[in-house]
Amino acid sequence: MKFADRIQRLGTETAFAVSSEAAAWAAQGHKIYPFHLGDMNIPTPANVMEAAVKAMKDGKTGYCPNAGVPKLREILAADVGASRGVRYSMENVAVQPGGKPTIGKFFLSLLNPGDEVLYPSPGYPIYESQIEFLGGVPKPYRYLEGERTFTIDLEMLKRQITPRTRILVLNDLQNPTGAECSAAEREALAELVLKHDLYVLCDEAYFDIRYEGHSISFVSMPGIADRCIILYTFSKKFAMTGWRLGAAIGPKPIIDVIAKLNVNDESCSNHFIQYAAIEGLTGDPSGPQEILRVLKERRDLAVEMLNGIQGIRCLRPNATFYLYPNITGAMQRRGFSDYESFRRSLLQATGVSVCARIHFGRPLPGETDFYIRLAYSGIDASEIRAGLAEFKAFVEG
Repeated sequence: MKFADRIQRLGTETAFAVSSEAAAWAAQGHKIYPFHLGDMNIPTPANVMEAAVKAMKDGKTGYCPNAGVPKLREILAADVGASRGVRYSMENVAVQPGGKPTIGKFFLSLLNPGDEVLYPSPGYPIYESQIEFLGGVPKPYRYLEGERTFTIDLEMLKRQITPRTRILVLNDLQNPTGAECSAAEREALAELVLKHDLYVLCDEAYFDIRYEGHSISFVSMPGIADRCIILYTFSKKFAMTGWRLGAAIGPKPIIDVIAKLNVNDESCSNHFIQYAAIEGLTGDPSGPQEILRVLKERRDLAVEMLNGIQGIRCLRPNATFYLYPNITGAMQRRGFSDYESFRRSLLQATGVSVCARIHFGRPLPGETDFYIRLAYSGIDASEIRAGLAEFKAFVEG
């Protein structure tokens, strides 16, 4: 069978490949500590689940409007607008079956073959995959490890801009590093966006997964909101990863195109789940608050234990549910020089399953340090303690 040429350009989310490898190891009777995949083992809040059941019983099981249930769109516009300092209406919202569809539909709306897209590396691998699949030219920019957080290499990003550059992908509160933009970074990026007439995908999947301080959206910058589509998802804040519900939020002309793509792709997002989302946004907030409490406890434990391992340095991000420790010294201590040998040896010796930098985009020239990503959203504190004790013994032997 001869497939379309574009299929050769389609990538994947390689964390799922790591997950399959861990599952295969577990099937042989081994204990696994699953730090690899950013799924959640925290229950969806009870009031959200009850609202979904009620909506089903009330007959919300057929088609609904392609752009989403109007009430949900209105509530999302008000909620997201208030938290970002921007005025939105329901016409600025197109409900999606998860967060990923916003990525592909945004690119489909604006990207022509040969157009260039600035995107983070390391970063969510679906950016790179979709850019290449649709015939765009990926132009990565890096993050640099600082004393307290990772920062965007703005000089590298500037060098990547050409007359063909069309789009900037900005994942503030970032996967995998946990980095958040400083005020100076937002100002510099806004200046570049306006100067070079760029459109922006603001991936804000982790905007509400925050333990200290307040999240600030790039759309709040002067002159920027009309150039930005926000990727919104219910997966993180409400522990609804498997429910598959999100939204694209931004200027009406782009939202209209995305809604038309909804018609062509999935017709509409799940009807009754949208009523569960309404309850999440307007009902008892104790569920999301408890999710944050649990995640913060896990973060603090994991950061403390990782920094207690010789050859590992781990920053303490204020948001997301990921850690991105520098393991260069640990690899040298054990005599490893490549990610896969280290990762597989760690899995087979301890059951600790992690992703590495190579699972978040192609490494860039000049990278010398080694990093892994640990997700703590799907592993209890007791298992974090036990798994990282095994990790420490593996490294320090």
